[in-house]
Amino acid sequence: MASLSLSKGSNLSLTKADPGLTRAMVGLGWDPRTTAGESFDLDASALLVTSAGRVRSNDDFVFYNQLAAVDGSVVHQGDNRTGVGEGDDEQIMIDLSLVAPEVEKVVIIVSIDQADARRQNFGMVRGAFCRVVNDDSGQEVVRYDLTEDAASETCMIFSEIYRHGVEWKFRAVGQGYASGLRGIATDFGIVLD
Repeated sequence: MASLSLSKGSNLSLTKADPGLTRAMVGLGWDPRTTAGESFDLDASALLVTSAGRVRSNDDFVFYNQLAAVDGSVVHQGDNRTGVGEGDDEQIMIDLSLVAPEVEKVVIIVSIDQADARRQNFGMVRGAFCRVVNDDSGQEVVRYDLTEDAASETCMIFSEIYRHGVEWKFRAVGQGYASGLRGIATDFGIVLD
């Protein structure tokens, strides 16, 4: 099975592309542009979102300080603080069979840690991608390479894995936020102190 490459706004039925897919590994990668000064740290996160467009509670926010959803359906594999090297910089595992029925989609986000203090944004990021791999077979199902320049954005929704009837689908989103992770999290109903 060959991997399919999508462009911004496109979607793909994961169920049709790989009927055996249950455990999806979402791999995220990027290369920081060489900059003077502070180090460059991007962080992947996931939000479990209902049909109302919001999380059920803060337990539905999976990130480096809360590595797993309470039900174990979404598990972050750990923080990479540099983006150096080939392949995935961070990975999020999604067991589609464990995602609660009221969760309509899993939103995959990447944010720049301390972006304002370090004066960094996605315009300084190169080679960013998001891919879905069948964790059982090791086969890449779909890939989305972010190509647009997001010069002022400090956080970005890379993709969504969502329900469509009985199918699971992947959408290449590529939507940037200048308000950072706090802005996205708040928009989806996360309560921050």
